[in-house]
Amino acid sequence: MLPTQVHTFPPLLEGTLIRRYKRFMADIELASGEIVTAHCPNTGSMSGVCHVGGRVMVSKSDNPKRKLAYTWELSEVHDNEPIWVGVNTALPNRVIQTALHQRVFEQLEPYDTIKREVPYGTKSRIDFLLTTDERPIYVEVKNSTWAQKRLCLFPDSVTTRGQKHLRELTALLPDARAVMLYFINRGDCHQFAPGDSADPEYGQLLRAAIAAGVEVLPCRFEISPTGINYIGLAELLV
Repeated sequence: MLPTQVHTFPPLLEGTLIRRYKRFMADIELASGEIVTAHCPNTGSMSGVCHVGGRVMVSKSDNPKRKLAYTWELSEVHDNEPIWVGVNTALPNRVIQTALHQRVFEQLEPYDTIKREVPYGTKSRIDFLLTTDERPIYVEVKNSTWAQKRLCLFPDSVTTRGQKHLRELTALLPDARAVMLYFINRGDCHQFAPGDSADPEYGQLLRAAIAAGVEVLPCRFEISPTGINYIGLAELLV
């Protein structure tokens, strides 16, 4: 399929990662030589995408009330060829919302309305609820950046929250469609699989969910300092 633009970045600034610390903070030397402390909107291990001395891109907010004006948005990696990878985990859901309005995911059709953060399960909220005259469609979104060559893997560490979501999605069947959408936040991976070495229980739960009827969409996105393009589905290996 032809790439479909689903997000445009504001002007980003290039820099070099000095260190990441306290999970939410990173010291970055900008191309100008200025050293800034940026917000790191990624609580995960960031396996393979957090390299001291590596190139990064940051955005700058004009909001005077923000404690940290800069946000770490992208990292350059060299697993296959030099590419940019999205590290801002707050962004995928916004991108998916735009893509749903653009109707780029034909696998989810038909739907009439899009609702966000709808309560379901046990004290959980589904990322997106798509309603139609037929069964409702529950869509959970997971950001994925960990790669082994051309294979993207999720998760990159144990995720009890992710395990819970798989169980709750499976429990929706057969009264609703249940969809796990993996946001592959890099354009160099053509295949997707559960990260069994990081969280074997998650892999078992995913395979059981698929067998029960949960749908999996491993969605590939091409990342650049100017924007994000949807480039189709990766091959699912389970």
